[in-house]
Amino acid sequence: MPKKFLLGLAAVAAVFGLAACGADNQAATDNASQTEEQGQQAMPEPELDNIPEVVAVVDGKEISGETFAENYEAQFQQLAMQAQMSGEEPDQDKLKQQALEMLINSELLVMEAEEQGFSASEEDVDEYLAKMAEDNGLESSEKLMEELKGQGLSEERIREDLQKEVLIDQVVETLDVKEPSDKELKEMYDTQVEQLEAMNEQVEEEQAQEAPSFEEMEPQLKQQAVMQKENEAISKFLDELRNDTEIETKL
Repeated sequence: MPKKFLLGLAAVAAVFGLAACGADNQAATDNASQTEEQGQQAMPEPELDNIPEVVAVVDGKEISGETFAENYEAQFQQLAMQAQMSGEEPDQDKLKQQALEMLINSELLVMEAEEQGFSASEEDVDEYLAKMAEDNGLESSEKLMEELKGQGLSEERIREDLQKEVLIDQVVETLDVKEPSDKELKEMYDTQVEQLEAMNEQVEEEQAQEAPSFEEMEPQLKQQAVMQKENEAISKFLDELRNDTEIETKL
């Protein structure tokens, strides 16, 4: 099933705001939206001058400056918004390094998938695309493709990136990811309720939101916890891959 997309398809992350740590609760989302509206006018343009022809070489395979620029431009708004939400001014040099790391991580996992003998057919990509459309509340794969094309990517490029995501998913499925415990879910719930209560203290009484019950939140909490554990496992695995791989960055 589709994962976080932070490791590969930048366009998906840019369109839907999908992040590695999972979806926040509704209160946090509303707060983030408000922050976004406040910072939107001040959002700078992505700086794409002086990008080298090759930005990195991973085990002898080059990542082109053209590929980097396309990905960076697609995910720039999301990365810059995250920086602003944390109270920082967007540092494009730092954001470019983050974007480059995403591309390198993706390449490492695709190489590992190929090493393990995994494959991704056109039918696999079609199925993946359909599941993505469903998960994001879109009526069809065609509608999702239109949204992604709106990010400036061609259908051929989108399908190439989705093929990588299919391969990455197969690698992720081999990792040992433990199920979250009831205690962990309850701790997550308590934290989110505290965040909501803190937010309610800063708004008018009629704008305050009532916290849903643990039972109502449990499916979402479990999804968040699983995604967090998956990302921890991915991060650990990537560290192992990096130790065994020659990586040269030129950005």
